[in-house]
Amino acid sequence: MFNTQRGSESFKETDLSEAYLFEASLPEINCSGSDLSRIHLPYANLSQANLCQAQLMDAEMGDIKLYQAKLSQANLQGANLSRANLRFADLQEADLTGANLQGADLHGANLNCCNLSNTDLRRANFSKATLDGAKLVNTNLFRAQDIDLSTALIDRTTIYPDGYQQGEGEEG
Repeated sequence: MFNTQRGSESFKETDLSEAYLFEASLPEINCSGSDLSRIHLPYANLSQANLCQAQLMDAEMGDIKLYQAKLSQANLQGANLSRANLRFADLQEADLTGANLQGADLHGANLNCCNLSNTDLRRANFSKATLDGAKLVNTNLFRAQDIDLSTALIDRTTIYPDGYQQGEGEEG
């Protein structure tokens, strides 16, 4: 297991792609601007980490703790964040296209202007999360909880929490 003392490590703009850090404990780590693509971080603790502008494409981060993490402008395309703790995380302008966030806890998260297109958000908790200008095209929100879509950008392919899809049964 990889561990650091709180806030003692900085890997800013470092290439950690394809690293295997199962159950790593890295609270408050600074990996802003780093290449973490295809990294394996299941069950890791990155609470309050700085991952702004990090490249996390196709990262394996199921059951990760990202409580109050800074992920603004991060590239998380195709990442697995199933059952992730993203409570109060800052994901503003992050790209989560094609990511898996099934059962993720996004309570109080800032998802403003982020791209959630083609993302699986089934059973995710959105209590007190903000989605101003977030793009949810072809996004699956089935059984998502407490989501406010009033300021999000959605289309006919978006699956709502109740399973409804606007384009369902219509011929075009």
